[in-house]
Amino acid sequence: MIAPVPVCRACHEDITDPDDAVYLGHEEGNSGPGWSIWAHRAHVDQVEFDPVAMRALARVLIVQALES
Repeated sequence: MIAPVPVCRACHEDITDPDDAVYLGHEEGNSGPGWSIWAHRAHVDQVEFDPVAMRALARVLIVQALES
């Protein structure tokens, strides 16, 4: 089995150089295992985070801060 070529989340181009690929995380799928999120090193700052996940993380951090 051949591994698929990663695609940059910011520019939607194939990342042909493995040294230029930056793994950003895993996105869950509705009916399957999901997929990995990749970006070119130059485009990492252009990728926006999932707002739902950011709100969830913010709530967890607030609760942790208030408990201590």
